[in-house]
Amino acid sequence: MSHLFNSVAIIGKAVKFSDPAVGRTIKQVANLLQGHKLRVAVDANAAEFLNRPDYPPNDIKTLGETCDLAIVVGGDGTMLSAARAFADYTIPLVGINQGRLGFLADITPDTLTDRLAEILRGHFLMEERFLLHATILRDGDCIAESNAFNDVIVQKWNTARMIEFDTFVNDRFINQQRSDGLIVSTPTGSTAYALSGGGPLLHPTLNAIALVPICPHTLSNRPIVVNGECRISIFLIDCNTDQAQLACDGQASFALREGDHIHIRKKETPVRLIHPACHDHFELLRAKLGWG
Repeated sequence: MSHLFNSVAIIGKAVKFSDPAVGRTIKQVANLLQGHKLRVAVDANAAEFLNRPDYPPNDIKTLGETCDLAIVVGGDGTMLSAARAFADYTIPLVGINQGRLGFLADITPDTLTDRLAEILRGHFLMEERFLLHATILRDGDCIAESNAFNDVIVQKWNTARMIEFDTFVNDRFINQQRSDGLIVSTPTGSTAYALSGGGPLLHPTLNAIALVPICPHTLSNRPIVVNGECRISIFLIDCNTDQAQLACDGQASFALREGDHIHIRKKETPVRLIHPACHDHFELLRAKLGWG
């Protein structure tokens, strides 16, 4: 029995977004873990793929409190969802890529047997990354809050018209802008939407936050990077009802109104990612971004 991991959770990609290969990989992972004499627990998605009475579905709270490791089978979207779900637990995550890019889920199905065996023996790299926590205040009351692993985005919605807002860092006024929105990105998210918006690539271990405008009216409005401990505040000045929204990782969204205040800060509990011992961030960038 492993001295590092005794109980392992398997987190599956949402069934409605999956293909049969995901189910095959989940079954392969479950069999491998059983072969190592480990206790295996699964979430609802993985349980549906396995469809076995000895693998009942568990909620996130149970998995977070009872498991030593979570193996996430899916794409980067599944990893983002798992990171938010386990944000208040210390359970480390390892990703098996059944999606497209695989920046976060960096073990391929054809190498998972060897890579997982190495990880279970203690041969791996551990990396801590931070999430953002966003709060929406309306007339002084908190109406919604959420975590984000990649980014918090304030953006126009259901309109071709720009929105207008003020941005503050640590209560100091930065600027007022008219644009399609603003991406507030972690280093993890710097290879996602922020990159498409012209933002910088940040090494994932940096304690920094990038603020990347989306199609700003003033062309001199450029991305800026601030310390990860900074508090970001956004005050919506001009947007019609139902024409702006806040999105966390592109998965959780909330309608905004004129006058809303959005507060964004680094979440205290980090995400712990496990990579194979051979993991190289710059090799990953070369492969995924097509660099020479």
